[in-house]
Amino acid sequence: MNIFLATTAVVGARYNAWDLMLHAGPMVKVVMLILVLSSVVCWTIIVAKYRMYKEANKYTELFLNNFYEGSGWDDLFKKMNIYRSSPLAHVFHAGYNELEKSNNKKGSLDQSHFDNIIRALRRAIIAETTRLERMIYFLATTGATAPFIGLFGTVWGIMNSFQGIGATGVANLAVVAPGISEALIATAIGLAAAIPAVVAYNYFQSRLRVFISEMENFASDFTNIIKRSM
Repeated sequence: MNIFLATTAVVGARYNAWDLMLHAGPMVKVVMLILVLSSVVCWTIIVAKYRMYKEANKYTELFLNNFYEGSGWDDLFKKMNIYRSSPLAHVFHAGYNELEKSNNKKGSLDQSHFDNIIRALRRAIIAETTRLERMIYFLATTGATAPFIGLFGTVWGIMNSFQGIGATGVANLAVVAPGISEALIATAIGLAAAIPAVVAYNYFQSRLRVFISEMENFASDFTNIIKRSM
């Protein structure tokens, strides 16, 4: 009779997601907290990087238009503050700065000066690539690990549910279902954290490859212009 009443009480209870999280065991709660914090950090990175890439694309187009439409290099160099969000502008700044150093030394360029300019451009490309991809790998890490962390919480919760069955001797589905539902919430939260992180990581990686290609092409054009002047 007591078992019947307990089963009826469980069946009559209505659990929403919040109730399930509150009634979860300590380990499952820790797993959920880790996943929620990871999701918050991921969304912060996604918003920040989206704004960064949007500005970088906008000011890169502006810089390239002014560069190829005949604006003087001195003028572009003096207005670098306008293009500070563009990675190509920083590459130009590094190359032009090295060019000015070489011109100030002898007044003309030789092969050693030209090699210094190429090295300065390469260093700038590496620096800008590092800046653009900073924190992106956290998205990849979250996307790869969050489902497994959630699965760990689920396994732990289900294990506790079965231990409860062994302790009470009641193997009714209505009694086990709430505990299993609490455990499965961890997997759901893991997927909710992983899916946006993976999508955002792939998007930012594709945009990053475009920026790297643009910087390399610009560096090649920049050095070709200097080479012709030599």
